[in-house]
Amino acid sequence: QVRLVESGGGSVQAGGSLRLSCAASGYTHCRYDMSWYRQAPGQEREFVSGIKIDGSTTYADAVKGRFSISQDNAKNTVYLQMNSLKPEDTAMYYCKTDAAWGPWWCSGDNYWGQGTQVTVSS
Repeated sequence: QVRLVESGGGSVQAGGSLRLSCAASGYTHCRYDMSWYRQAPGQEREFVSGIKIDGSTTYADAVKGRFSISQDNAKNTVYLQMNSLKPEDTAMYYCKTDAAWGPWWCSGDNYWGQGTQVTVSS
């Protein structure tokens, strides 16, 4: 069973920075494309950024130029560096597995973490 644990959230003022981490465990010899999503109160969960195992990245228009996704394969960890934060970035942030790569036992199911809260004050 793949397990994802996010950390690094907190409260910052507008213009500040945070780095979120997503540590993955529960599998061997597998690799996953990964994504970050966020959900603000009363709103639907939305895509923020994604990274494939080849290092290619995608970003939602709302965060382009401010957020940066990266991965440390040795630590099975994906990061989201968030700069120039705005109050509208306030949300619960979740990481998620996308496509699985590796031996037959590498599950293609989508796994989600429990989320980490980011609050940006003006």
